[in-house]
Amino acid sequence: MTLEILTPEKKIYSGEVYGVQMPGTSGLFQVLDMHAPIVSALATGNLKIFQDSKSNIINYSIQGGFVEVLHNKATVLVEGATLVD
Repeated sequence: MTLEILTPEKKIYSGEVYGVQMPGTSGLFQVLDMHAPIVSALATGNLKIFQDSKSNIINYSIQGGFVEVLHNKATVLVEGATLVD
């Protein structure tokens, strides 16, 4: 699955991933390869990128935004994102 994370200022992340966990307005949810189309609002919280099925994880602290999943591509639009170590 292809993931892109965009802010108004720049592209934060772009690449192939195993999955992504996001803070929805009703709680956490995860999108994996070949997920059904979806559009959802995102709350402030942690976004986890699973680069593979192992333990390669990248964490971002995000401000509110939206995600669209379509044709095996997830596009995340957020107000701001900070890499968390």
